[in-house]
Amino acid sequence: QVQLVESGGGLVQAGGSLRLSCAASGHTFSTYYMGWFRQAPGTEREFVSRISWTGVKYYSDSVKGRFTISRDNAKNTMYLQMNSLKPEDTANYYCAAAKTYWGPDKRLYDYWGQGTQVTVSS
Repeated sequence: QVQLVESGGGLVQAGGSLRLSCAASGHTFSTYYMGWFRQAPGTEREFVSRISWTGVKYYSDSVKGRFTISRDNAKNTMYLQMNSLKPEDTANYYCAAAKTYWGPDKRLYDYWGQGTQVTVSS
């Protein structure tokens, strides 16, 4: 069982930056594939970025070049550095963990956090 808690969301002006954190409980964090997803009101939850336990990273086209995913296995924590934020990045951001699945399909992740709100003003 893995429990995930996101933090770091807030209100920022367009062009600004935020760093999200996802703290995980348990002793096996380093063996999980981890991902970030986001959901804006009235839309489906969408893939943002993912990172393997060896540090392989993927990004959605909408955030590539602006967001950076990372993880610190010693601290059981994953991060999402978000730069050059745009109003369309406004959403609730969720972290997720998958024991065996390596991909962007939200349906195949095993554990989810409660989310942290990011609001980007124009």
